[in-house]
Amino acid sequence: MNKKMTRKDAGNYKAKHSPDVKVDEKIARAVEKKKVDGKISCADAEKIAGEEHVTMSEVGVNLDLLGIKISKCQLGLFGYIPEKMAVKPARTVTDELERAINSALTNNRLPCIAAWNIAERFDISKMEVSSACEALKIKIKPCQLGAF
Repeated sequence: MNKKMTRKDAGNYKAKHSPDVKVDEKIARAVEKKKVDGKISCADAEKIAGEEHVTMSEVGVNLDLLGIKISKCQLGLFGYIPEKMAVKPARTVTDELERAINSALTNNRLPCIAAWNIAERFDISKMEVSSACEALKIKIKPCQLGAF
């Protein structure tokens, strides 16, 4: 189903999914151990996916069903206080990095997983890739956890 959320839906993340979709108890237990103040960081969600041998998307769906907010996006795009966004545009972007980003675009956007892969390939932080995208005016979407 994965319905598009609007501002009035904020906080009702469960509404993005079909009523037939159920919480995976194994993921729910792992989330419960890592959540802080009703939130879970993107990095902890990634750890859960690895530890439970599930996809980031499966963790994201379960977070939605459980009503758990995601904080501290590893690309710096959301979940930071007070700024919300931690990433700033890079002052410069190397030609090689720009080519890698442009070659990974889908519908003029860089998927989150592609940003992560580029960071690994270039041995730079995920936020450096995001910062380059900000400078190049390229949106990163979709999120592996389904946050955006």
